[in-house]
Amino acid sequence: MAHDSHNIVAVGTSDEILAAAINRIIDSKGGILAMDETEDCLLPLPVGGILSDADGLSVAKGYEQADTLAKAFGSPLKAPFMTLAFMSLACIPEIKLTDKGLFEITKLSYTDLQC
Repeated sequence: MAHDSHNIVAVGTSDEILAAAINRIIDSKGGILAMDETEDCLLPLPVGGILSDADGLSVAKGYEQADTLAKAFGSPLKAPFMTLAFMSLACIPEIKLTDKGLFEITKLSYTDLQC
């Protein structure tokens, strides 16, 4: 989820899997999800779409499982979900992901997706 705006943030390799993952998050009223065609791990966050009503140990275990699966799917990032949350925090430099596109903080404008 995007920090501050609490929008859904999704990264994937196919539109079909992205759509299925986003719909799964919506159906569960929020959460963190790692998913491909055959395997998934969801940490539900049903309280306002950003908080869990489970105990801390269960949440930590669910987060660790989703993190491990995201890495098994090929993410090279040390913390894939935290990286997405940080990259969508559109108030600190330099370029951030928003629901309207890539935003250049230092120019206060959206930028072309092509490099």
